[in-house]
Amino acid sequence: MRNISRALLALSALVFLSSILAPATNAQGIKIGFVNDDQIKQDYKAWKIAQEEWELDSRAWEDEAVSKQQELQEFQQEYEKQKLILSEDKKREREAAINAKTEALDAYTRQIYGPGGTAERKQNQLIQPLLENITKSIEEVAIEGNYDVIFTLQSGLGYIKESYDVTEEVLKRLEDIE
Repeated sequence: MRNISRALLALSALVFLSSILAPATNAQGIKIGFVNDDQIKQDYKAWKIAQEEWELDSRAWEDEAVSKQQELQEFQQEYEKQKLILSEDKKREREAAINAKTEALDAYTRQIYGPGGTAERKQNQLIQPLLENITKSIEEVAIEGNYDVIFTLQSGLGYIKESYDVTEEVLKRLEDIE
C-alpha cells in the first residue's frame, strides 16, 4: 500500500513538473524515469553487506546495554534484600554504587545512541559512500539515456537537468521586488 501511495505521489509530482517544464521544452517531450529505492536496497550487494555489518554492530551495542541493565537490576535487587540489615555507611556505599552504575549505563547509551554517537557515525560511515555511488549512477544513467528528470520513489528527486534550474531568475526577480 505504501508503494502504491508513493507511486501515486511520484506520478502526481511528475505531472506537476511536466506542466511546469512544458513551456521550457518548446514542445519537446520530457523524458522522465524513476528509481525504486527498495529494490536498490534489496539488490545492491554493497548495501546488503553494509546492512549486515550494521546489524552485527547494533546487536553488539544492544547486548552490551542489556548486560549493563541486568547488572544494575541485580545490584539493586540485592541491595533491596539486604537494606534492612546494612549499616548506614554500607547503605550509602551501596546507593553510591547503584548511582554510579546508573550513570555508567546512561553514559553508555548516550555514547552509542546519542546525537553524534557511535551508531550515527557508523551509519554515516557505511551508508554515505553507497548513497554517493547511487547518486552518481543515477546521474550517469540520466545523462547516457538523455533523461530530463529521474525521481526516486522514496527520497524524491534523483536527477534533473541543470538547464531546468531557474534559481538565478527567481533571485533576480526577488532583487527587483526589494
